[in-house]
Amino acid sequence: MPGFNLSLGFTIFYLALIVLIPLSAVFLKTFTMTWEHFWSTVTSERVMASYRLTFGASLIGAFINAIFGFIVAWVLVRYQFPGKRIIDALVDLPFALPTAVAGITLTALYSSNGWFGTFLEGTLGLKVAFTPLGVVVALTFIGLPFVVRTVQPVLEDAERELEEAAASLGASALQTFVRVVFPTVLPSLMTGFALAFARATGEYGSVIFIAGNMPMVSEITPLFIITKLEQYDYAGATAIAVVMLLISFVLLLSINLLQAWARGKSGKK
Repeated sequence: MPGFNLSLGFTIFYLALIVLIPLSAVFLKTFTMTWEHFWSTVTSERVMASYRLTFGASLIGAFINAIFGFIVAWVLVRYQFPGKRIIDALVDLPFALPTAVAGITLTALYSSNGWFGTFLEGTLGLKVAFTPLGVVVALTFIGLPFVVRTVQPVLEDAERELEEAAASLGASALQTFVRVVFPTVLPSLMTGFALAFARATGEYGSVIFIAGNMPMVSEITPLFIITKLEQYDYAGATAIAVVMLLISFVLLLSINLLQAWARGKSGKK
């Protein structure tokens, strides 16, 4: 194609400027620490607690979104009902809403005197705001659009004739879904899961309000990195960031390998 060399060079330059150089700076700053200092920083009890909360809540939120995001995408594609366009537009609300606004709104709703919090805490004895459960709620909120918008186009392009053929051969609705529909959607569903998880691990604005930020209880790792920066401990902040980056990379690589396996099983390249 004409202009291939120029466009390729611009692409590599842009990726290096936006992605590679900043990530390299994080690693280079971390290398200024001794191994003992690095290890003590990234494995302290408070940091380990923030890892468990951040990645645990992110996985739970992404898993919830994989289930209910698929249901939302299915309803939007397969059914016609009044207000469908409004609901379809509301799916993108977490994209458009500033994260700080989302955090304040969720805190107001789930606090002890909020609309939802009053019922949950007064009736069920379930406290959401200022607990790890509140972190899961916030991460689920911001991750929903990734699953819906990834699965929705695949459902729209799915060949309905295959479902009709399965039904004509005597397959039940459940068998048609499990053996025809779900294998087609699975790779995109796993992609949405990975995107929701990646987004959740780095989320800050919508979490700090509803989490309560109590050390060893509801303190997320991004907040701990900000705390290190405010203390002018730049090497400590980048060390924790490097650990988060490596763990996220391993998890996303595992998810992508599973996605490739699912594509192979479904016969797609």
